[in-house]
Amino acid sequence: MPVTALVSAKSCGVTASALALTLASRRTSLLAECDPAGGTVRAGLLSSTPTRGVGLYHLAEAERTSPEVFAQAVPSHLVGLDEAGHRKVLPGMTDPTQAAALTRTWPALSQVLHILAADAHYDVYIDAGRLAVDAGRLHPTLSCAPLIYEADLVLLTVRGTEQSLALARHLIRPLRAELDAHGSGADALGVLLIEGGYRAHQVSEALDVPVLAALPWDPATAGYLTEGGTPPRGYGGRRSPLLHRARSATEQIEAAAQRRRVQRQWPRPDHPQMAGVLDRLTAQAAESGA
Repeated sequence: MPVTALVSAKSCGVTASALALTLASRRTSLLAECDPAGGTVRAGLLSSTPTRGVGLYHLAEAERTSPEVFAQAVPSHLVGLDEAGHRKVLPGMTDPTQAAALTRTWPALSQVLHILAADAHYDVYIDAGRLAVDAGRLHPTLSCAPLIYEADLVLLTVRGTEQSLALARHLIRPLRAELDAHGSGADALGVLLIEGGYRAHQVSEALDVPVLAALPWDPATAGYLTEGGTPPRGYGGRRSPLLHRARSATEQIEAAAQRRRVQRQWPRPDHPQMAGVLDRLTAQAAESGA
């Protein structure tokens, strides 16, 4: 299964889109909220769920101990988004000043996410937030660069408006250069379109980047996913436009990642020191089913 990083030039619905994809996936799925500017899921969709002492920042302490301790700790910091525990989220930072402490944690987290995708067959989505570029490079502290470099796909989330396209256009060249120099190649880059205004083929032509998936403009569902509160009408039955289309989008994203993997014949990731994460997840599943 793919590891997909969602990024944006400005606030374009990255968190709502990442949550929708995670919730709509047909497979077990995980959202890693890795925006260095701080996470919003904890105060939004998880506002009624106890999250004290769990999340990305707390994992940094385990990572400083050893890779094995880090891998064992990861499952304890995943919060269920559904009763069955098939959709999980790693809550992000509560304070942007914590970002500096995560710079050495990103590579270890990337290894774990790829193990979950390859060996546990998770659909993994990374909310990487707004891109911070400095002198043509991804900022080492204000972006989760290692996660972006190593993702199977990097989706630049844009709205179909002239303003959104204008902001996104300036990021294409540096992001492609960074993926070529430090990642799996510029062809990892695609667009996730939030519809409204320009159509997919027009956006693809304007940015010279393929639109790999599109989601509808659904402010009611997006607002609930990011801010919590009362679910909009029809949400529980998955009749919202956003969740309905997100199901198809997950399949399109997986197909695009699979095409890249076949073309490049990537080797299976092998990080034996991180294998403990699978043992912990298996044990947790057995306990919950007991």
